[in-house]
Amino acid sequence: MSTDNPFRHLPAVDEVLRDARLAAIANSISHPQLVQWVRAGVDACRAAMQSSIDMDALAATSFVVDEVFKMHRAELGRTQQPVINATGVLLHTNLGRAPLAKIAIQRMTDASGYANVEMNLFTGKRNKRGERTCSLISQLTGSEDAAIVNNCAAATMLVLQAMAKGREVIISRGQLVEIGGGYRLPEVFAASGSIMKEVGTTNRTYLRDYEQAINENTAAIIQVHRSNFFLGGFVTEPNLDELVALGKQRGLPVIDDIGSGCISDLRDLGLQEPIVPDSVKSGADVTLFSGDKLFGGPQAGIIVGRSNWIESLRKNPMMRALRVDKVTLAAIEATAEIHLSGKAKVELPLLQMLYKTQNQIRERCDYVKARLTLPEEVVVDTISCVSEMGGGSIPGSEIPSAAIHVSGIDAQMLAEQLRLGSPAVLGIIRDDSVLLDLRTVADVQTELFAECLAAAIKRTIEASV
Repeated sequence: MSTDNPFRHLPAVDEVLRDARLAAIANSISHPQLVQWVRAGVDACRAAMQSSIDMDALAATSFVVDEVFKMHRAELGRTQQPVINATGVLLHTNLGRAPLAKIAIQRMTDASGYANVEMNLFTGKRNKRGERTCSLISQLTGSEDAAIVNNCAAATMLVLQAMAKGREVIISRGQLVEIGGGYRLPEVFAASGSIMKEVGTTNRTYLRDYEQAINENTAAIIQVHRSNFFLGGFVTEPNLDELVALGKQRGLPVIDDIGSGCISDLRDLGLQEPIVPDSVKSGADVTLFSGDKLFGGPQAGIIVGRSNWIESLRKNPMMRALRVDKVTLAAIEATAEIHLSGKAKVELPLLQMLYKTQNQIRERCDYVKARLTLPEEVVVDTISCVSEMGGGSIPGSEIPSAAIHVSGIDAQMLAEQLRLGSPAVLGIIRDDSVLLDLRTVADVQTELFAECLAAAIKRTIEASV
């Protein structure tokens, strides 16, 4: 080979695969995946050589190995794993929203093998899927019956398709929400085969607007809670009681899509959100809400209401495609039991975090501070801050909290080191500092959180030298 050939030291794939440094990751990934990464690393090395970067054989092999480790780290970032949430966002959508209660986790584990999903062990006969879970939900909400699908958007689509396919459903323009991922309510209507009949204006809709829109092709009236934004100022719209009265007068069912799944009143915390039992009590024919928001359970769409409508949903062909699996049913069953027991504030992690006082959180911040040994240039303070609900629940909510404020260090690098730790810790960057709100860090995670923070600060300082 000519000495002028810039690729003369480019390593072969097999040669890199035999490099002892790759032994550290070889057992944790498949061989085909490792081969793919090595080939990509060789291609990157070739591109570097084309850019007039001169390498001998040793340097070229090290370059490829480094590229493989970069790809491995990137893959680890995509691997689902535990995260310590120090963002102060209680229902963080990117972090899976509500953490589950211990008993719910145990029930999911127990149900992961064979489980009597559709069998009554007392009679030995087949029963409805998740029959007891639905019965508990009915008890909790005061409804006649319940059904469960895989999320609230699925619940909305199923209800619209079953109750109004090919017909009109009246909705206020001010309720045409868009949820995460660009998923818009008009698109849900279109996919369900129902026809959306908009009434009123963005900020003002009157009962007469609904009355004037009713015709022979009207199938239902729907109210959709603005769960991720709010309207203020010159705003008016009918309440649920008025819509239910109109529905009864005109022989039309009323659908109440309240989204967040708030079971008990949170006004003692200064938070206002539609309450599921209140919707049922008001006479909504069907009420929809999420299992993974304020209900405090796993991702699910829960539908409660009159037995004739719920039974029609069960018989709808879409139900088979949208139903939840056995482990989700088990977690919802356990979560419903907690609510019915009256111990939700004690046993549901979401409500535990929500009801912590600012002083309690401040004390934990001070405890973590005392556990840190820091160089002079790094400053760690306990400061007041506000947490938020997030996850499309109680928009604009501000909950007084306390956070650890880290300054005097590269904030971007520290946030990265926290994120890449084991377990990962997520905070927020504000004014070139890192803010770590401990409202969303569980009490049992406090010691581990302190260790992760200390290690991340140390790695950041070492990387800055």
